[in-house]
Amino acid sequence: MAANNRRMSGKKGAQVGSGGQRRKGLEGKGPTPPAEMRKKHKKNRIATAKAKQAARRPVPRGRGGKGTSEMVVGRNPVVEALREGVPASTLYVQQFIDNDERVREALQLAADRGGINLMEAPRPELDRMTNGLNHQGLVLQVPPYEYAHPEDLASAAYDGGEDPLIVALDGVTDPRNLGAVVRSVSAFGGHGVVVPERRAAGMTAGAWKTSAGTAARTPVARATNLTRALEAYKKAGIAVVGLAADGEAELGDLQALDGPVVIVVGSEGKGLSRLVGETCDFRVRIPMPGGAESLNAGVAAGIVLYEAARRRV
Repeated sequence: MAANNRRMSGKKGAQVGSGGQRRKGLEGKGPTPPAEMRKKHKKNRIATAKAKQAARRPVPRGRGGKGTSEMVVGRNPVVEALREGVPASTLYVQQFIDNDERVREALQLAADRGGINLMEAPRPELDRMTNGLNHQGLVLQVPPYEYAHPEDLASAAYDGGEDPLIVALDGVTDPRNLGAVVRSVSAFGGHGVVVPERRAAGMTAGAWKTSAGTAARTPVARATNLTRALEAYKKAGIAVVGLAADGEAELGDLQALDGPVVIVVGSEGKGLSRLVGETCDFRVRIPMPGGAESLNAGVAAGIVLYEAARRRV
């Protein structure tokens, strides 16, 4: 009877059959989110207003040496981009988002790096910013890439007392191939990569990730017309070597790799375009005893860069 009296007295305390709900209520809910993410906080109201303004602002288009702003959407892609050091200006987080491990890691990575704005935005705003993509409440804005000029790559090499070692890509449209080439250029002491302005891969978040951070120290230049850029290199005394399955010489016999050189790599399917192929001083082939018809741009560039670096030691 005493127990029944306590249960009917209205006093607070553990109840029969509560199922441990009181214990669950005492469990931690993770670190305190930043002020920008806490409802009713002044910084939260300011961040929300800024997010709405940014969402309505048109995305800048590339002009001159700048690329185009890009949005990385979805929890896994955003976390992976932040882990790989992809440059970012703003991390947008949906209001009232479910705070799982990926969301917490994204917030922590952005806070640790510094320089990344944290903004909370309503779901309709994020839907509009991403054109209805499945963003899962996380959107990372990647600022436009600052491209170099093709002449800058050769000038930087000569200023450092070295012969230029440059890779130019002709018709390569996969950003992952571009990232792989940037990584190989960095690994073998090259001085940069040249890409055409049109119908070619640019320095997107995918290219940054594949480069494994080397894009931060290996410049990528963009040429309005690749053929004219190659002709300018030739006038400056730099040999232009094109890779082609039907090349007149084998890679091992090419002496041009010993000095200033631009290695031109075409797409895996079409190879070098006609005008670019005619502009090259030499067209060489990579011997493939295994009988494969072609290699992707990243692998082909890596092989030739290794050969050039070996000769320059």
